[in-house]
Amino acid sequence: DADHSLRGHASVWVLGAIPRFHMPLPHVSDGTLPAHVEEQRTRVSIHEDAPRMTATVEAAGAYFASGVDNSFSMERFRRDLRIEVQQLDEEEIVFDVIGIDAAIANAFRRILLSEVPAMAIDKVFILNNTSMTEDEVLAHRLGLIPIRADPRLFRERVGDEDPDEHHVIAFRLEIKCTRGNKDDPGSSEMVNSRVLSSHLQWIPQGDQEERFREREIKPVHDDILIAKLRPGQEIVLEAWCEKGIGKTHSKWSPVATASYRLLPEIRVKPARAR
Repeated sequence: DADHSLRGHASVWVLGAIPRFHMPLPHVSDGTLPAHVEEQRTRVSIHEDAPRMTATVEAAGAYFASGVDNSFSMERFRRDLRIEVQQLDEEEIVFDVIGIDAAIANAFRRILLSEVPAMAIDKVFILNNTSMTEDEVLAHRLGLIPIRADPRLFRERVGDEDPDEHHVIAFRLEIKCTRGNKDDPGSSEMVNSRVLSSHLQWIPQGDQEERFREREIKPVHDDILIAKLRPGQEIVLEAWCEKGIGKTHSKWSPVATASYRLLPEIRVKPARAR
């Protein structure tokens, strides 16, 4: 009976609560990882068989075993991000972006191609076209001519909104090919046989002439070939430029191309002893 009564009782031991202190871990960007792990994290290695360590480690707890935090922080991202311009002119810019992954660099590339607004010829009103170039092809070629105009000074037309000087840039093209020597029908000399982007004449609308007095609106290059004519052929049209982005159509892409590459670092390892 005594043994039975003892089994019916439970002994409870209350242990003192163990205090927990939150100690922030050093961040991976502070260079606290071992050297070989840091190299794997920050570099893509090219070996004789294949590239290695090509994937970016994104998990916040990837380096907890080493006592290092890998979580993303906008404050650290701003601190570590650096841009160094290597080359800059009217046609090209080359710059180094330091402190980002290849995925973010590719995102910047895609934004440059498809999200930055630009001005481009969108509507073409053809009054006369007796050249060998079809109307549709002619309009398409006109749309791909880069226009020197700041898109920040224009508004994108929405829906059926009436266009005005804040939405549209107007150009007129009127050209006719003639023989250089009218007295000699057999002469091969021709005038205006090549229709170039320089033949596009800007027609200021509203107060555009005053607004753009210091920097006239025109095609970026004057020698872009639009069409070829023979004596007696002519083209008369009016073209409207509007604001848009490359995601809608490539003619609104502000850059011809945008590319990136990883900054190379060449290390020659000593030959192994045989």
